[in-house]
Amino acid sequence: MTEMIPPAQQSQFLSVLSRDAAEAAFWAALSPAPLGVDEILLDALAGRVLARDITAPVDAPPFDRAGVDGFAVRAADLFDASAAQPVRLRLNPEIIACGTAPALSVAPGTATPIATGGPIPRGADAVVMIEHTDPEDDGIAVGRAVAPGAHIGFAGSDIARGQTLLRKGMVISAREIAMLAAVGLDRAPVWQRPRVAVLSTGDELVQPGQPLRPAGIYDSNGPVIAAAVAEAGCEAVRLGAIPDNSEALRNAIHAAFQAHDAVILSGGTSKGAGDLTTTLIAELGAPGIVAHGVALKPGKPLCLAVCGGKPVVVLPGFPTSAMFTFHDLVAPALRAMAGLPPKGAARVTATVPQRLTSELGRTEFAMVALTNGSDGLVANPVGKGSGAVTAFAQADGFVTVPALAESLAPGTRQDVTLFSASVTPPRLAIIGSHCIGLDAVMGHLADQGISARILATGSQGGLAALRRGDCDIAPIHLLHAESGVYNRPFLLEGMRLIPGWRRLQGIVYRPGDPRFEGRDLDAALAAVLADPDALMVGRNQGSGTRILLDRLLGGKRPTGYWNQPASHNAVAASVAQGRADWGMAIRPVALAQELGFIPVADEHYDFAVWEETRDLDAIALFEEALHTSAELLVKMGFSTA
Repeated sequence: MTEMIPPAQQSQFLSVLSRDAAEAAFWAALSPAPLGVDEILLDALAGRVLARDITAPVDAPPFDRAGVDGFAVRAADLFDASAAQPVRLRLNPEIIACGTAPALSVAPGTATPIATGGPIPRGADAVVMIEHTDPEDDGIAVGRAVAPGAHIGFAGSDIARGQTLLRKGMVISAREIAMLAAVGLDRAPVWQRPRVAVLSTGDELVQPGQPLRPAGIYDSNGPVIAAAVAEAGCEAVRLGAIPDNSEALRNAIHAAFQAHDAVILSGGTSKGAGDLTTTLIAELGAPGIVAHGVALKPGKPLCLAVCGGKPVVVLPGFPTSAMFTFHDLVAPALRAMAGLPPKGAARVTATVPQRLTSELGRTEFAMVALTNGSDGLVANPVGKGSGAVTAFAQADGFVTVPALAESLAPGTRQDVTLFSASVTPPRLAIIGSHCIGLDAVMGHLADQGISARILATGSQGGLAALRRGDCDIAPIHLLHAESGVYNRPFLLEGMRLIPGWRRLQGIVYRPGDPRFEGRDLDAALAAVLADPDALMVGRNQGSGTRILLDRLLGGKRPTGYWNQPASHNAVAASVAQGRADWGMAIRPVALAQELGFIPVADEHYDFAVWEETRDLDAIALFEEALHTSAELLVKMGFSTA
């Protein structure tokens, strides 16, 4: 028989608090934080929350690779090729497929058949698509010119060795698992998933699937609360419905409390069994109930307690009240315990800063990363090509180019469909040249609670974004050709420069190469420029390294100059793997690849900002993080003097 609650034991709410006061009291007593770290294999990572930053142990791709089926060629051989006057190339006697290491160099006037994903052979700096060629005797006729770098995915162009690949607090999905696998990681550290006991109380409750008895109601709260608990990043453990019996309720609550990290009950919380529930909660430990009665409509009967460091919550019995109060006041604390960020909206409107083109008649989705611009949210395209996996991790959502539109014009206001409802723009948007040293600064910023996003567009792209007001900080390393001064000559009126660090740029080569080993810069350069077999690897136009390299070469264009990857890692990988003999890169990258290094210049890597910016406090914290990171930057091979 059910034990009734005597009227003498009933009481009204202890004290009705405002919504904000109840929330403050709950968080002050609980101080919700992740419980611990587990190392989880890839197969079980989906939905888990990353507990530490993950840095890439290798480049991805690890070598220059073909993006299409076709032929590896020297672009210079095809400068004059056209449909009217095709250029004939002799085929080399090998076919390069995925997993096949090239054995032959591509000499002038020759080409090597290559499959999509195949490694680029020495001497080649482009791939011509097979459909742009015709077989001809022992060779091919090419009816279209190609630019250096065409259809090549350069080593490290997607992920650079030493780059911060994923940051703690990210919810791992298929996109992040792809990134981990792409750099050979089979597991990751994640926050332990809190186990939350979910109980319903009431004699009237019947479990779904069972016959409904007279005066009974189905327990809808239990399943929906369990689902909401799972959405908050926790493991929900449904313990069914407990009758309004003091002994049964006491045993159930104590058992649930001992075996789980949190307990959530739903049922009446103002009178009768509710008074018994709050009495039993007081037995679990200090400080106990921090709010019983909150000025919410619906949701006034909510009871919030913290016992022995664990949250214990009694939600109102009506489903609408229960879910409203759960999502408003309980879910944020559970998300914090699970290591999840606060929850946000699912769709926003943002400005697209650059033209997004599309094939007419085909609906196209462009992944974007959100930043705060001068006129609201900015949707920055983050695609790196079909072989890239980092675009997924950087993107907050996507915009749609309709099938009947050829493009979205710059400045278009467009709906952004978010990948996660928890997405919010970072407080700081950093767009420009990327450096692995910047990851150290970001770590210190994160410790200060400042969210920041880095989008690598190159120095010139960063300055353009800063001029538009699409970012807060533009990392740059641009050498002014006339004055020989770094960065400052490129600032507009109203901008200022935050000093960063120095990156020693130099010539990289394979150890033991007699053209470089034991020689100073002038002697090594003279030796390599005099050797027709010496093959260099250049850098992309618009990069600070390209400007420095052009100044060093003084107008010369050695063989391989037009092979122009967009990162230091790609240059180092090309030299280390024998596709080139020398190039220019920063010293930390050379050390990571165990390459020889001849210093050329102490490059200035600085940060352009507007003197009048929308978040002076965040910029000040960035400058403080720069100072705090000085020792770590030195250990990484940079100079802060």
